[in-house]
Amino acid sequence: MPQRGLAALLGIPQPLFFGFVGLLLFMVGDGVEAGYLDTYMLHHGHSQGDVNLMFTTYGVTVMLSAWLAGPLSDLYGPKRTMWAGLLLWALLEVGFLSLGLGPDNLSMTLLFYTLRGFAYPLFAYGFLVWIAAATPARMLGSAAGWFWFSFSAGLPTLGSQFARYTIPYIGELATFWSSLGLVIAGGLIALLCVREPIGAKPLAQANADKKQIFFGSISIMWREPKTFASGIIRTINTSSEYAFLAIMPAFFVDQLHFSQSQWLDLLSLIFLGNILFNLAAGMLADKLGHRFVIAIGGCVGCCVTIPLFYYVPLWYPGNFALAAIAGFVYGGTVAAFVPMSGLMPLICPKEKAAALSILGLGAGASTWVGPAVVSVCESWFGMGLEGVIWSFSGLYLLAGVMTLCLRISPEARRHTEMLEKKKKQSRHADFRGAQQTA
Repeated sequence: MPQRGLAALLGIPQPLFFGFVGLLLFMVGDGVEAGYLDTYMLHHGHSQGDVNLMFTTYGVTVMLSAWLAGPLSDLYGPKRTMWAGLLLWALLEVGFLSLGLGPDNLSMTLLFYTLRGFAYPLFAYGFLVWIAAATPARMLGSAAGWFWFSFSAGLPTLGSQFARYTIPYIGELATFWSSLGLVIAGGLIALLCVREPIGAKPLAQANADKKQIFFGSISIMWREPKTFASGIIRTINTSSEYAFLAIMPAFFVDQLHFSQSQWLDLLSLIFLGNILFNLAAGMLADKLGHRFVIAIGGCVGCCVTIPLFYYVPLWYPGNFALAAIAGFVYGGTVAAFVPMSGLMPLICPKEKAAALSILGLGAGASTWVGPAVVSVCESWFGMGLEGVIWSFSGLYLLAGVMTLCLRISPEARRHTEMLEKKKKQSRHADFRGAQQTA
């Protein structure tokens, strides 16, 4: 029977509805620190180099964990993978705050923050694999849009706003601690309220070779070169965001003399544009085609809006409204890469989890590639912030060229159609069985 109701009308798979709600709250908690962790450390005597190192090592573990979410979902099921991510986040956050950031111990801060990078990708990207496994092909673009809507609405949009309003009342360190409750609440909503059966069991066959599954999630990059290209494109996609989280607070607060509250508001507006366009990009991809939205809206769009985000505040000093408009549009163009999550299961329908693990690898890589690009530009080539901005603009043009390679083969289309027929037959059989039982 076809899905009905408001959730299906909006493009949300009905059985996974509370997963999106839980993901949103989880990422709000994860994003509380995003807008002020760097300035907190700078104001407590640490150098910009210390901050860049911490974000870079954190990004490396995020990258590895984002890749692991695919094979672990194949072997143990997306739901168990998400449980692992939730438990890791909670335990390592306690260590990060009580042994590192609280007593201002740089070594422990670096250790626990780096290790905590393993946590949220298992939860978030485990859920993305669950979406790909349980969602009909005709809804993949919209479902991917809602995934990134929930993800970006939390990290850092609502997370930054949460910090914006709690810091004046409870202080910066207590605000860090409050994120723990948000993450636990969101994780429990997703894991206890979603009863969809596919994600509760391993996606791979019972006799599958574990080593082959892990190797296959890497070897797919040369067996299906389009996945390698997609991984690079996905890395470029959000690399500028993570770079800007490391360098833009100082630019706006210390150089342009915006207040911390104005910067946090600006950051939230950037990601408001991102979350709104997440939905639009996913739905447009189902209508106009995935590659078109990625190439034009994402690659060309970011190439133009990144310089504008830098120059508009310089051209119009102190004008928060114009800076916010430039940031809002930049956030929207970053969101135009959302159809990648719907495109990859269509390109590789036989190995959806492996294909998505490469996207996860790229998404994780962006968390350290962004700050690393900043370090390379500044340390190796002596560039200032302006040179960094134009370097990122050029990277998005490169991503646009690579997007032209992402075509769905006729064989992949036939396999997707066959899978859809099997799903429909299974749903009809379940429906008839339920009627007979009733």
